[in-house]
Order: sequence, then structure tokens, then C-alpha cells
Amino acid sequence: MTRDMTRTLLPTIESARVEAATVYAPAVLLPRVADLVQTHGSLYDWASSEPQPRALRGRAPVYVAALPNGGPTVVVRHAWHGGLLAPLTQDLFRRPTRAPLELARSRELQAMAIPTTEVLGYVLYDAVFGLARVDVMTRYVPDTADLGMVLAGLAPAIECDAALGATLDLLTNLAAHRVVHPDLNVKNILLHTPEGAPARAMVIDVDVVQLHAASPAQAMERNVARLSRSLHKWKRQFGCDLSDTSITAFAAAALARTPDATPTHRSAGMRP
Repeated sequence: MTRDMTRTLLPTIESARVEAATVYAPAVLLPRVADLVQTHGSLYDWASSEPQPRALRGRAPVYVAALPNGGPTVVVRHAWHGGLLAPLTQDLFRRPTRAPLELARSRELQAMAIPTTEVLGYVLYDAVFGLARVDVMTRYVPDTADLGMVLAGLAPAIECDAALGATLDLLTNLAAHRVVHPDLNVKNILLHTPEGAPARAMVIDVDVVQLHAASPAQAMERNVARLSRSLHKWKRQFGCDLSDTSITAFAAAALARTPDATPTHRSAGMRP
């Protein structure tokens, strides 16, 4: 499937104003999401109030819930700042926030056949001084665990070697399309293990993704360097069963798989 064909299959995002909020979602989901915001005050509050919601990773709880009337199961998170200024800036963002960029990057990566979660939409809430708060909604992918969980032994359904092999595929695919993730760490790689199929690595938190690196080699070097630092940090903090020698060997294996500079339509790094 070509990039243009993938784009045509992605539904157009539309918007609706609901009191002090603006909802952005595909037309088929827009009335349902708008109704939830109208009834519960925010999409995040709805997700957190669902029966037995499942909380996932993030700076704050991230909830999984099914949209009403047969809608898809989604992951809803409320965006918060990180870093030293987080206690001051909290959840207030300058418009249009990073949500539109995350949506755009998600679609661009899908068009390149780079595995990532599908951003379905987001909701902006009016705040003081023209700022906004934001909830982001992505399609839920079952049977997943991030690379950090696998390395820490918290995801027994996924073998460590299989997870690292799938991560090598992802790194090769990113490099082939000259994509750099400046914050590629063990929590931003999601391992998907569908029944009867090999593990697949997905890249997430894609609003910071940079396209059009100078070469596949540059993209691979930057991604491997960032992920290697994260692996060493994870090892120091959690004592996972991954030696410094193993991390060095993993980095060397990734660099050895750097694709040629000529791009192809086929997804690079995928095993035949």
C-alpha cells in the first residue's frame, strides 16, 4: 500500500464546539465524543468513570474505555507538562497545543508503514489567558507492554529476545524513512504480541518525532544513541537482566542494519 493510498483511507478530522470545549474527531465518532464531553465535563472524566477502567502508563493515570454505541475501545490521557517547570505550567498549554501535531505525526508514520498507535482525536478545553487543557484519544491496542516492562520482567508473555528483535526491526524501519525520535526510550516503544504472530514494536509519544533526517545513517545513529542511554538508565534504576555488554551488542546490531540511502516503498526492517 502506498503512502497516498494510506492517506485516503484515514478519515477526515472534523470539529464541534461543546460549551467551553472543542472536540476534534472523525465524523463517525464526533457526535459520540461531543455527547460524552457534554455529559461528563471532559473526555478524561468520562473514561475514568467507566466501570472497571484500566489505568496505563503516563504522568497521570491513562484510561481505557469503549466509546458508546459500538464505538472502538480507546485510550484517553490528559496532557501534562514534564520537566523542571511542570509544577508551574501543570496542564496548561499554548494553543493549539501539541495534539494536532501528534495527530499529524501519527498519520504520517502510518502512511510510511511504521507501527504506531492511531490517534483518533482530541479535545481542547478553554483555560485562563487564552491557554488550553487537552485530552488525547488513541485507539487501544490489546496485548501490549512497553519495552521497559519487558526488560524488568513485568510482561511474562513477551520474551526479552523477541522484544529486542522487534525493536531492531523498528529501528531499521525508522532509519529507512529518515525518522528520528528525540526521546526514544524504553517507555516509548510498545511491544504488541497478537496471538499466533511474532512480537511487533510500535513507536509512541510521536508528537516530538522529526522527519527528513539527512540520511538513514544519521537517523539510525541518533535513535540508537538515545535508546542506548535509556537502556543503561533503566538497568541502573531497575536492575533488569541486561548487561552493559548486551546493550553495546544491541546497539552494534542496530547500526549494522542501517539501510541504504535509497528509500523503498516496502517497509524496511520487516522480516520476510
